[in-house]
Amino acid sequence: MLVLAAASLLTALWAGLVRAGWPLSLFHEHHPLAHGPLLLCGFLGTVIGLEKASAIERAWAYLAPFFAAAGAIRLILRPDPFFASVAFVVASVVLILVFGALLRRRTDFSEVVMLGGALAWLVGNVIWMTGRSIPTAVSWWLAFPILIIVGERLELSRIVPKPPRAVAVLVAALGIYTVGIVWIGWNLDIALRIQGLGLLLISAWLFRFDLARRTVRSSGVHRYTALCLLLGFVWLAVGGGLATIWGIDLQGLRYDALIHSILLGFVFGMIFGHAPIIAPMLLGRRIAFDRLFYAPLILLQISLALRITSDLAEWLPGRSWGALLNVASVLLFLMITARGFARGEKIG
Repeated sequence: MLVLAAASLLTALWAGLVRAGWPLSLFHEHHPLAHGPLLLCGFLGTVIGLEKASAIERAWAYLAPFFAAAGAIRLILRPDPFFASVAFVVASVVLILVFGALLRRRTDFSEVVMLGGALAWLVGNVIWMTGRSIPTAVSWWLAFPILIIVGERLELSRIVPKPPRAVAVLVAALGIYTVGIVWIGWNLDIALRIQGLGLLLISAWLFRFDLARRTVRSSGVHRYTALCLLLGFVWLAVGGGLATIWGIDLQGLRYDALIHSILLGFVFGMIFGHAPIIAPMLLGRRIAFDRLFYAPLILLQISLALRITSDLAEWLPGRSWGALLNVASVLLFLMITARGFARGEKIG
């Protein structure tokens, strides 16, 4: 399933370059339209599903990443998205059941937040399955990794001392963000601005209370992970700021800036940071960490800054080169991670 997730990621990256204006050949003409679903549902659905299935240690839990991967492969091979959307719906339902099982083991607010992410994924998938356009489902799909990440960071940051009202503030921020997503059906402009305000508040909360503020002063992989997280919080705030300022005017290149500041800056920043820690648990082999891991992280920041500023300035060459360097940073990260696995030791 990890191989299928990689196939989904690579196809989505290739299609993304075509969308950014690079004259590349396509295996199928529908791939540019499948760019978002392949990343958000195929790749992230499979990877997050695998992580949570390994946590619950039940065979049925692996149906979530299985159906996410199956939907991605169907979407790669066929232009009709219906089968893929049905597979993604099944994957999200199973993932909800996984979080339900985790909540029965240990009732914790962090698990509730992550369950909210799985529910948002289900809603987005149902919207797409019923024939509505991808942009209609995107806000729900983006909430999937955002809430999963926030829940995981909340769980890992329990050891950080917090004021009594800190959790209440986070609940309010998440509530505002959720209202913004639900409000899409009534007023898109107001909904986007409310979402943006929620993301700004969530980012500020993470900056203030996340464990990364402490571990960034350590060394080795822990410092690297913390730096990835803190930079990701910055990009989440950028996305929130764009949504708050522009609202319904987030069209064309501005829309590209919003989506990729969150998806690449925040979500992939978290992937860069967490992979050296989580991947060994999935594959049973440690990653030999060294300073080369900083290379794709730096390239991601530079390329994303180029892309976002070019989007806002409506400078198409800058946007195209930014997208190309975005892809290069992800591929470089995959290669360095593979190198780290090859040099690492088996666990146990």
